[in-house]
Amino acid sequence: MIKTIKDMPEHSRPREKLREKGAVALTDEGLVAAILGMGTAGIDVRTMAKQVAGLIREHREILSLDHLLTVPGMGLAKGAQILSAFELARRHLLKEIIKIECAKDVLPLVADVASKPQEHFVCISLNGANEVIEKRVVTIGLLDKSPVHPREVFADVFADRAAAVILLHNHPSGDLQPSQADRRTHDQLFEVAKILGIRILDNIIVTRKGYFSFRESGLIS
Repeated sequence: MIKTIKDMPEHSRPREKLREKGAVALTDEGLVAAILGMGTAGIDVRTMAKQVAGLIREHREILSLDHLLTVPGMGLAKGAQILSAFELARRHLLKEIIKIECAKDVLPLVADVASKPQEHFVCISLNGANEVIEKRVVTIGLLDKSPVHPREVFADVFADRAAAVILLHNHPSGDLQPSQADRRTHDQLFEVAKILGIRILDNIIVTRKGYFSFRESGLIS
């Protein structure tokens, strides 16, 4: 018997919940179930929704029809429903694509960090076209010291399936030159990035006065 949303208890039906509380009230599985509407013979909609939501979290923007067709009961029609919803969101709802071509392109993204009284270490993950995937504050230190471990820097970058990364931190002192500690940290992160197959596109220091780019200064070839 094919189980549909109507077979669920009324209080747990995703479409009714969406009507009453809005789409934000639904879990990932609930959103997928609302799109699918019904399962197939032997596979109920909740089981399918759970598996599809897992694939979405795993593959994110590279989710394909081939990925979806691995779900039991998923055919072209239902796969097309999911991918069409993704494409509409990409075109009209997702944040503007930002491409980084030089250090100055990064500055608008970190304007809030430059004048912070504590050192903030920021990591910006990029795809193969040098388009921003995500910006994250990795650590916040005291005064001008922000200890950073490669694991903290690259864990989310690796999960993003990023091809490259930009490292950045502020100097509350206002000094734009990299300290010896900055250079040691850079060398350590550079070696780890090579092992992971991730390019360090640049390492940037920002202050209220301006910025220092490791790449523009010849410290990254």
